[in-house]
Amino acid sequence: MKVGFIGLGNMGEPMARNLAAANIDIAGYDIVRACPEGVKSASSAVDAAANRDVVITMLPDGEAVKSVAVEILPAMKSGAILLDCSTVDIDSALEVYVSAKTANLRFVDAPVSGGVGGAVAGSLTFMAGGAEDDFKNLEPLFDIMGSKAVHCGEAGTGQIAKICNNMILGATMIVTCEAFALADRLGLSRERMFEVVSTSSGYSWSMNAYCPVPSVGPTSPADNGYRPGFAADLMLKDLRLAQIAAASASADTPVGRLANDIYESFVENEGGSGKDFSAIFLKFAEKL
Repeated sequence: MKVGFIGLGNMGEPMARNLAAANIDIAGYDIVRACPEGVKSASSAVDAAANRDVVITMLPDGEAVKSVAVEILPAMKSGAILLDCSTVDIDSALEVYVSAKTANLRFVDAPVSGGVGGAVAGSLTFMAGGAEDDFKNLEPLFDIMGSKAVHCGEAGTGQIAKICNNMILGATMIVTCEAFALADRLGLSRERMFEVVSTSSGYSWSMNAYCPVPSVGPTSPADNGYRPGFAADLMLKDLRLAQIAAASASADTPVGRLANDIYESFVENEGGSGKDFSAIFLKFAEKL
């Protein structure tokens, strides 16, 4: 299987590196970064996509995905699969799907969960939307780059799963941080707080796997000055996508909307930009 990879940023670079380490024939392109070891350097996005069985994109937003698709679809060989692992709005994913289908190409949207750490470790979770046969054809690549891949349904459903998942994640991280700040104020040690909640009904991924306070629970970005594993800026992006989707579906998501507003203030007005999304704890801790 010959693979092209477009977008070698914080997530794309380790994903491409893992494919190369598994002896996949891979050509890569990024407008800023050089290709990692083992990845052939393409001169352009079109060059990376030409004569490849699968072309993977990992790009910052829907506009970038649509722009790159306009460039590369004419260069892709008939029947090839465009696998977009970016997190984008649902409409952009569907627009690229229609364009690919018109060009006699296949399209799967498969955003990921797991952050930079998961990309480096090859333990990402892929949420895939598209034809089941195409999903099955991509499973060897998913197995290299991740530990789990779920076929969510038709095109666009991968993006739906991702934004719903991250709306939950954003909200639970906020309330976890609020609870730690409250425990601090009331005089309960952080260690005892973790010991109780991590084995009680307050159990969550935000508490148990990614504890937002330093020196408590498994090692997390809180133990590294909140250097991003998953940046607060990206959480805000995903929460905004969830609110766009909610508005389009006339869905009532008051907690998701509040989480969006809290992260928006944190990132844009309270120094959260560039920090891990768990650094939202500082917003509440500083009020002690």
